[in-house]
Amino acid sequence: MQIKEILQALPSLSISDRLKIAESALQLVIQEKHSLTKDEQKRQLTLAAMTAIADYPSGSELNIFSDLEGEDFRNY
Repeated sequence: MQIKEILQALPSLSISDRLKIAESALQLVIQEKHSLTKDEQKRQLTLAAMTAIADYPSGSELNIFSDLEGEDFRNY
């Protein structure tokens, strides 16, 4: 199967199946991390950052400490 075919099939898969594919791909990348080029490492970090950003929208539970009055926990 070619990359183009895989990318075209992704939208028709369930979220669960897409997550399984992403997890499997990430595991392969981690196993082969030592052989990544600098550009590939940058792409991997970019994808990780994009994923993390989605977890920290304004008002999310992960930002709960920033909304507390009093001490600023981020300084610790």
